Amino acid sequence: AYKKLPKNTTEIEHELLDEGMIFVGLVGIIDPPKEEVIDAILQARRAGVKIKMITGDHPETAAEIARHIQLSEKNKVITGPEVDKLTDEELSSVIQDYDIFARATPDNKLRIVKAYQANNLVTAMTGDGVNDAPALKQADIGIAMGVKGTDVAKEASDMVLANDDFSTIVDAIKEGRRVYDNIKKTIKFLLPTSIAEGLIVLVSILLSNPLPLQPVQLLWINMVSAVTISFAFVFEPAEHDIMDKKPRQKHENIIKTYDVFRVLYVAILIAGLGLIVNQYLISRGISQNTASTVTLNIIVFGKIFYLFNIRTAGRAISKNLFSNKVAFIVVGILLALQMGITYVPYMQGIFRTGSIEFYEWIYPLCCGLIIFTVVEIEKFLKSKTSGHKQ
Repeated sequence: AYKKLPKNTTEIEHELLDEGMIFVGLVGIIDPPKEEVIDAILQARRAGVKIKMITGDHPETAAEIARHIQLSEKNKVITGPEVDKLTDEELSSVIQDYDIFARATPDNKLRIVKAYQANNLVTAMTGDGVNDAPALKQADIGIAMGVKGTDVAKEASDMVLANDDFSTIVDAIKEGRRVYDNIKKTIKFLLPTSIAEGLIVLVSILLSNPLPLQPVQLLWINMVSAVTISFAFVFEPAEHDIMDKKPRQKHENIIKTYDVFRVLYVAILIAGLGLIVNQYLISRGISQNTASTVTLNIIVFGKIFYLFNIRTAGRAISKNLFSNKVAFIVVGILLALQMGITYVPYMQGIFRTGSIEFYEWIYPLCCGLIIFTVVEIEKFLKSKTSGHKQ
């Protein structure tokens, strides 16, 4: 709009523009959210992560943007002045009813973070300005913008986004879940095989039998087979439904009661098969070195087959069997090392092993298949039981 004023006007005040303006046109400007943000928010919601909007915009503007990006089902709004009227206790009791905080001040942001934490929720906060620093510092995870973020915001944060892209946060959640799952798998893999070695020694001592495995052979199992196979978990891809799972509780144990059950029965199974085969071979007049070599390979083959059990909570033999090619490379290297310790004279002298006949490889192979089959049956029964409970 415009208004013609006398040429002798030296100062323009607001009062002069209250009337007499001539309409020219109307311009609307919109800064639309990126399409990938919508997909990222939907992924986060599916994963059980609630996204909240804190903005200085008008409530209706904020609500419209929230609807466009599918922030939540309700997109309920509360303003900064309304937050100011609530005590900390009142805010904590109603904080989860709202998805959008409009006309928010820096003090509002800090109180909002504290209110979520008072509900025992893990809270992440994003920000880029100096005014965001207190809330970024208070949050369990402060996330600063790396491109347009201030140095103060970056210093107050735990994480800095190098590309200022919201979808990067969701990618980080997925990667974090993959790493956490693989740590759990590694622990659940190492425990039963390590316990099995101890059980073999313990039972042999209690029965006053010669040790089926020499100390140097136990060292080989722990230093070579455990390290090589565990390396495969580093490259294990995320399971297809990893972003469909709800977040774990903050104080949840990494090993659950059911995991302890599996650890114990797999350990007993590996140790039992090793002891039975060892005693059987000794009773047939096989030398101690050869019997120990077969027992050593039984434990190693048990580890190899159990690796494929533990890689996924679903069926081991599926279309995802070859998703981790490193696992097969590692198994190949381990088998080559086992051939060396079994047949190379120099290694036989160090590790007190002996050459075994071709048919004697059937014992480690069959024992590995028994372990693999039992665990797969247990996984199948567990999935059926879980599905029935749900």
